[in-house]
Amino acid sequence: MAGSRAAIRYAKAVIALAQESNSAEVVNKDMTLIAKTIANSKDLSDMLESPVLKSSVKKAVLLEVFNYITPATVNLFDVLIENKRISILEDVANTYTILFEQLSGTDIATVTTVVPLTSDLEAKVLVKLKELTGKTVEIKNVIDENIIGGFVLRVGDLQYDASVANKLNKIKQEFSLN
Repeated sequence: MAGSRAAIRYAKAVIALAQESNSAEVVNKDMTLIAKTIANSKDLSDMLESPVLKSSVKKAVLLEVFNYITPATVNLFDVLIENKRISILEDVANTYTILFEQLSGTDIATVTTVVPLTSDLEAKVLVKLKELTGKTVEIKNVIDENIIGGFVLRVGDLQYDASVANKLNKIKQEFSLN
């Protein structure tokens, strides 16, 4: 929990600095790339988490992997390394992207399903979300087989859990109360 709060603080600071220098959109592209790259590379994620590797090695790897990034993003690397928080880089990048989308008037809805959403179903969800929130919404589909079936929808602070796993847990709780 503390990591996510720290990620929010760092992301807010970076977006404020990026807005001052009119580079928020370019930094958003950096953050999107960083978040996707770390999420798709177990080696990179493990390297950032490693307490054994020196900070200078971690920074060198990051600069090598992300060699076309803005100075604001390089400064973020420096601050995270200095404060011994480089392990939360992926969370900071994801949080930055969410904050940027909110500033742009677009919300990001996370739809967790067992299988990928079809384009037809995604279009229906987008229409319903636009109706509910009154904003333009982008969908991020997360695949999680643990929900067994159904879906979990998150937009901002709202969550709607229509998963089979949630329904089974509710039934289990009812039986344990009796």
